[in-house]
Parts: sequence; structure tokens; C-alpha cells
Amino acid sequence: MSGETATALAQDRVIDITTTGRRTGSPSRIEIWFHRVDGRYYITGTPGRPRDWYANLVANPAFTFHLKVSATADLSATARAVTDQGERAKVFAGLLAPLREITSRPGHAPEFWIASSPLVEVTFP
Repeated sequence: MSGETATALAQDRVIDITTTGRRTGSPSRIEIWFHRVDGRYYITGTPGRPRDWYANLVANPAFTFHLKVSATADLSATARAVTDQGERAKVFAGLLAPLREITSRPGHAPEFWIASSPLVEVTFP
């Protein structure tokens, strides 16, 4: 991994991901935030409705993680759905700490995130 890529992973937040459609098998690219917690990488969404990107990653965990802010790189990645409630609570505690402006909104308290937000851990081969 280049120094530029490592720096982007350490400081950026906005990326694109390309997943493989669970029904169509076609690639689908979206913009999303990623988070770092205890040296690991995660992707989540706000509490509530199901997300296609999450369903795609559960069905097809291999995807492309596109850096696009401080560096440009297309990284092969693998997603693991985080479903264990204890692990989710620990991850969301770290992930939401710097996002108090979001978690103070109605319906966005940490317990809602833990209960109903999509969450995947991202690893790079």
C-alpha cells in the first residue's frame, strides 16, 4: 500500500464503493462514509430502512473501495456484516463519539444505531 493510500485511509471519510448486485449481478457504485475504530475500517448507514449496498455486501462480500479525496485509488476489499450485538455496541461507541451532531437528532440516539443500522467491517487483502 502506498504512503498516499495509507494517509487517505487515515484521514479521509468520503469514498465510493462498488458492490455486486445480489439479484442482478451488475456493479453498483455509490458514495458513502467510512469510519476507523480501533485500527479497523467500517461502513454503516443511518438507522432505519434497508440499504441495497448492505444487502449486496451480505450476498457478495467482495467489493471495490474507491478513495477519491486526498488520494485516488481503487482498493479490493471484503465486507463482513457485524451482527453480534456486543460487537455492534463497541463499534458504534467508537464510531459515533465524534458525530454528536448526528446522534443528538431525534431517532438517531446510539441505541437506534446499534439496533437498526447496517454495519460492515472492511478488510483489505
